[in-house]
Amino acid sequence: MEVHPVPELLIEDADGVRTLTFNRPDSFNAFTIALKEQFLAALQDASADPSVRAVVLTGAGRAFCAGQDLKEHIALLEAGDPSPLNTVEVHYNPMVRALIGMPKPVIAAVNGSAAGAGASLAYASDLRIAGASAKFLMAFANVGLTADSGASWTLPRLIGHGRAMEMMLLAQPVGAEEALRVGMVNQVVPDEELLSTAHALASRLAAGPTTAYAKIKEALAAAADGTLEDALDAEARTQADAGRTEDHREAVEAFVAKRRPKFIGR
Repeated sequence: MEVHPVPELLIEDADGVRTLTFNRPDSFNAFTIALKEQFLAALQDASADPSVRAVVLTGAGRAFCAGQDLKEHIALLEAGDPSPLNTVEVHYNPMVRALIGMPKPVIAAVNGSAAGAGASLAYASDLRIAGASAKFLMAFANVGLTADSGASWTLPRLIGHGRAMEMMLLAQPVGAEEALRVGMVNQVVPDEELLSTAHALASRLAAGPTTAYAKIKEALAAAADGTLEDALDAEARTQADAGRTEDHREAVEAFVAKRRPKFIGR
C-alpha cells in the first residue's frame, strides 16, 4: 500500500475565498520549516491570484497555531544546523510582510491556542474572529526569547503599549472575552460557529470592491507611523487609484439607478 504524507497546510477555495488551514493538529499546528515554507508560498500565491478575493487563516484540531515547533528547533541546534537562528529573517518576516501587504482582506479564525508566532500572525491579519475557547499567548519570554513575527509592531497598535508589554513580559494567556474587551479581536463566537462565521464574513468581503479594500489597507498602513500630511497624501493617492476602478463606476451607477452594485474586484 502506498502511503502519502499528510500536507502540513490545507488549501481550499470557495466563492472567491481561499482558506489556509495549518494542519499539524497533534503538535498544535506548530511551525516546522516545511510548514513555514508552504505557508509563505501559499500567501504569495493568494496575493497574486485574481480569483482569490479574501483569505481565511485557521488551524486544524484544538489550536490555531502554537508558534515555533521547539522540538524541531532544538534538534536542529543540537545537530549544529544554524537555520533556527535565522528563521525570523528567512521565514517569519516574509510571512508577516505577505500578510500585511496582501491586497485583499485576511481574516484569522482563531480556534483554541494562538501562541508566539501563531498569535503574531493573527495580529497581522486584518480581522480576527475568536472561538469561545481561544487563548492568545505571547510566550517568547518563557523560552528566553523576544517577540518576533511583527508582534512588537502589531500588538501595541491593537491593544496599546502597556497591555502589549504586560502580555510579553508576563507571558500570561488572554482569553477570548478579554481579547474582545481590549480590542485584540473583532468578534467572539461559539467554537462550533467559528468557521461558518469567518467564511460568511470572508464571502461578504470577496463580493466587495477588492481594489478599494487593498487601498484602505494601504492608507491605514501609511498613516500608522506618519504625520497628518503623510496620511492626507496617502489618502489622495489611494482615493485616486480607487476612483479609476470599474468597481467605483459600477457603484456610482448602481446608486443612481437605485440598485445593488455588482463588484468584480477591479
